[in-house]
Amino acid sequence: MSGDPAVAAGAWLARRIRDAVRRRGEALIAVSGGSTAPPLFRALLDHDVAWDRTTIWQVDERVAPDGDPGRNAGQLATLPGRVRLMPVTVRDLAAGARRYGAGLPDRFDVVHLGLGSDGHTASWPPGHRVVDSRRTCEAIGEFNGFDRMTLTPLVVNDARSRLMLTVGAPKAPMVARWLLRDRSLPVSRVRRTDTWVFLDPAAAGDLPPPTRA
Repeated sequence: MSGDPAVAAGAWLARRIRDAVRRRGEALIAVSGGSTAPPLFRALLDHDVAWDRTTIWQVDERVAPDGDPGRNAGQLATLPGRVRLMPVTVRDLAAGARRYGAGLPDRFDVVHLGLGSDGHTASWPPGHRVVDSRRTCEAIGEFNGFDRMTLTPLVVNDARSRLMLTVGAPKAPMVARWLLRDRSLPVSRVRRTDTWVFLDPAAAGDLPPPTRA
């Protein structure tokens, strides 16, 4: 595919936000951290959306002090909407996750996701029981150097739509395995219907060429 996938994803997300505001009077979105989040947010800010009617939750967060550069919260500082941060500085993380989950909307309009080179999305580590949780938010313990809090597949898959933005050749093997239905990957728990995937050519490099009729 040609063009910048973050620019295309930002335009798509802006349309979804405007549509939600028009239909229901507000937009409710959840966003992930990671390397693709900042370019997505920059692209989104190029569009006219009703930020005063938009509320943003976190899909996942690292357990670290406020202001720590490892926190995903720092990436949200540029977004002018109302932001609901995960309570990762509380002493009892499990109780904090329950409180955050209890405060989630009945249904998100959009959930933004990324894809790790190990096949994880959100903070669903390979082999972790969080993918089968019946709660809405969980404290999952240590993953890639940080304890973490994350929304569960129950919430992600109930959203009206999902946006997956992934770039770079290191992601290509997992992109191909996921889209070719490798059920062993955590990302395979993401509902495919109404999930919109934005890739650059490098991330799409291991996909088979399209067939021609």
